[in-house]
Amino acid sequence: MTRLARCGALLSALLALVGAPPSAVAQVPGFGGFPGSAPLGEPEDAGSGLSTDKVKVRAAASTTTPAAGADLVIAVELAIAPGWHAWPNQRALPEGTAEFLGAVNTTVTVAASDATKVTVHEGFTQWPEVHTVKADLGDGEQSYAVFEGRSVVFVPVTIAAGASGAVTLTVKAGFQTCDDATCLAPADVSETITLSIGGTTPVAATNNDLFAGFDPSVFGRIRGGEAAPVSLEFKLTDSIRFEIDPRGSGLVLLALLAALGGVLLNFTPCVLPVIPLKIMSLSRAAGTKGRMLQLGGIMSAGVVFFWVALGSLFALASTGIKALEGFAQLNALFQLPWFTIAVGAFICIMAIGMAGFFTVGLPNWVYSIETKQESAGGSFVFGIMTAVLSTPCTAPLMGAAAGYAIKIQDPGTVMLVFTSIGVGMALPYLLLSLNPKLVDRMPRGGAAGELLKQCMGLLLLAAGIYFVGSGVNGYLEEPSHAYWWLVALCGMAAGLWLVRGTLKVAKTGRNRTVFGGVGLFIAGVSALIGWSMTYEAIDWQTWTAEREAAALAEGKVVMVDFTADWCINCKTLEKTVLESSAVLAALEEHDVVPLKVDLTSGVPARGERLKSAGGATIPLLVIVSPKSGPTWKSELYTPGDVVAAIERAGK
Repeated sequence: MTRLARCGALLSALLALVGAPPSAVAQVPGFGGFPGSAPLGEPEDAGSGLSTDKVKVRAAASTTTPAAGADLVIAVELAIAPGWHAWPNQRALPEGTAEFLGAVNTTVTVAASDATKVTVHEGFTQWPEVHTVKADLGDGEQSYAVFEGRSVVFVPVTIAAGASGAVTLTVKAGFQTCDDATCLAPADVSETITLSIGGTTPVAATNNDLFAGFDPSVFGRIRGGEAAPVSLEFKLTDSIRFEIDPRGSGLVLLALLAALGGVLLNFTPCVLPVIPLKIMSLSRAAGTKGRMLQLGGIMSAGVVFFWVALGSLFALASTGIKALEGFAQLNALFQLPWFTIAVGAFICIMAIGMAGFFTVGLPNWVYSIETKQESAGGSFVFGIMTAVLSTPCTAPLMGAAAGYAIKIQDPGTVMLVFTSIGVGMALPYLLLSLNPKLVDRMPRGGAAGELLKQCMGLLLLAAGIYFVGSGVNGYLEEPSHAYWWLVALCGMAAGLWLVRGTLKVAKTGRNRTVFGGVGLFIAGVSALIGWSMTYEAIDWQTWTAEREAAALAEGKVVMVDFTADWCINCKTLEKTVLESSAVLAALEEHDVVPLKVDLTSGVPARGERLKSAGGATIPLLVIVSPKSGPTWKSELYTPGDVVAAIERAGK
């Protein structure tokens, strides 16, 4: 966020604008009380290893009895102990200072219990001046911008005209404190301030030093229609990054990037296995161009429908509906174990029907959506299922776009971004249906087509069991990985069934060799998956804030892996990257403590840790140095990336 210039306006101007009684001070748990607006002394070192050991925090409103239509200010003061500092949040760093990619930047947010009565202008937050320190964080000695001493953050707020009654403001501050030798674990604190709207907004005492640095001209700029500075970063690799301003014409670019991310979703491990199923379905209609276009279009509509529905949930959550307040992350649905189990059960039923190994008498309406019949209903449901399967995974560009939309909580932006993701994801299927020649080589029927459909049905059954098993783990105190062998057995059965069928159906030696080899490969890979997913080469510890703080206090590098049983991308990276020989050697050489933040069951503290790490989606890997804090994080990485990050953190 770009730092706003301070104009040095007199306090009397502030009083004329907002008027405020002695500040209503919120006591932040674990930081001691702050009577009235008394100055703060040096923090006591509680020895917890958290950044709160070296910071005292207080939050206050310039008035707790504002009139309807009035402006007020929320001040959050960080009193940082001498010799310690916190990382600022500005992207536009002072000239001559370096950007530390691993920094846990200071954040301050204010959320109202009723957004219709209160508008929080977070985009106009005023940040304190930064200081410059020199340090060697792995790239040689450089100058870095930091907060030191008494640092006050101001968040302007406006009460809606005609509003009345009580409104609760939840103030949250996140930060990390460091000295010239070490960094403490990041911390998040929060407190509530209750406003009684409808007062007369009495004038504050002139000796209230907490608000003395606030620039009241910000309200004039807000009412004049000035847009708050916004910068959204997209990251493809550690070296390929770019930013956009997602406002005005930038909003169109945001939608295009979200759509491109939706296209890339089709190539994630979550979705890729089901694409051949739909190609087979389209190939059976390839002889009739109109019918093929109809089925492809209906399936595409199913994909878009799901993303619009999911976006609607996030949009409604942004309006303050209590029942939906848990929707803070893209894969929030899969943090509900019952939802994961329901998805898995539905996939299993579809897989059994698709394979056609046995027939179950069902009501007639069920057959209207049965995918085996290539019906309109079946295509629509298949599109929805394809989109559902994509939500545990994220793709480049798409994750940043969706995370931004969720964070700003603007219903219109949320719907635009999520609809764009759906359109992008559906686009390849629509293009296939427009070009019959792209699929006319697939078997359209007969023994070969039936064999291929049965094998794909078995693979889809493996996916269904995977989701059921991971959902059940969400209810268990001690999760089990035994269900992976059921997944593996289905995959092995699919491969061996393909070998058996090929020997019976194939008419040439070449086809027997090729498809028989493919079947053996599928069976072998499935067996390998069963073994690898039930064996862990890394001695993971379950993450807790205390465990992370203790490891850092002992001077050890910490590797924090944000994962979940239902996240296929996460499992793929764990097995192919984190358990590679190079990474395992680096973990042992530097005595790294591996901590796993498992979001399978949506434990609130784990979700908060993901948020404090700056993530809205998983997978995410963070390397934390005992001296300089988080030095590296990434959603997509190679063994070389991880090894380099560990070596840097160990310096």
